[in-house]
Amino acid sequence: MKLKATELKEFLDEKYELYNKPLFIESDPISVPHQFNKKEDIEIAAFFAATLAWGQRPTIIRNANRLMEAMDNAPFEYIMNSKRNDWKTFAKFAHRTFNGIDAIYFIQSLQHIYKNEGGLEKAFSVSGDMLVKLIAFRNTFFGIQPVGRTAKHIADVTKGASAKRLNMFLRWMVRNDKQGVDFGIWRNISAAELYCPIDLHSGRVARKLDLLVRTQNDWKAVDELTQNLRKLDPNDPVKYDFALFGLGVFEKF
Repeated sequence: MKLKATELKEFLDEKYELYNKPLFIESDPISVPHQFNKKEDIEIAAFFAATLAWGQRPTIIRNANRLMEAMDNAPFEYIMNSKRNDWKTFAKFAHRTFNGIDAIYFIQSLQHIYKNEGGLEKAFSVSGDMLVKLIAFRNTFFGIQPVGRTAKHIADVTKGASAKRLNMFLRWMVRNDKQGVDFGIWRNISAAELYCPIDLHSGRVARKLDLLVRTQNDWKAVDELTQNLRKLDPNDPVKYDFALFGLGVFEKF
């Protein structure tokens, strides 16, 4: 679908406005953190919901809510105060390949991050571009003990991973457009720095709109797509994630 630059921007702006509304929340994993009001509760719930975000969205939401219920629907308090003996609750948890071992490692690591590293926002807020931030965060997250099987659940961009779930999580935390979907509770990263998450739906739509040539959904594709979206809006390129996702999922574009 060949559109002039002005036509493409107009088309995507229209779709962004259509889908970036509170109505979007209910059927999306972002509904999980939207149950909370405290900053730390929101970011922990969002981090787990984003981590589980592959597969059918109703299943993602249901399983992320199961994790929140196991934390007594007070994730920050649980992360800060729970002990190893409490974590047995998660032993039988499973979502796709994310299991109880992974859940317990995540709890341990988050406990370390909040008690010793200044929290999730600070763990992502090192100096450097987004690639540097994602590498630094992964190193911090897996710095407490040998990792084993859990390593695959946090994307390794040094190996070319697209980091879809981390980019989505960061969109939720950073974007602040007053529309009520994204939270915009982090101040140390700007919306201009964000990279667009790519999944099967958004990647397919991006290629049809000539925003993406690369055929693999890897970091090079994320970079290519984001650079093209920055031409449309350098201050908030990732707002178009709503448009690409909506066109792919709701309109079968």
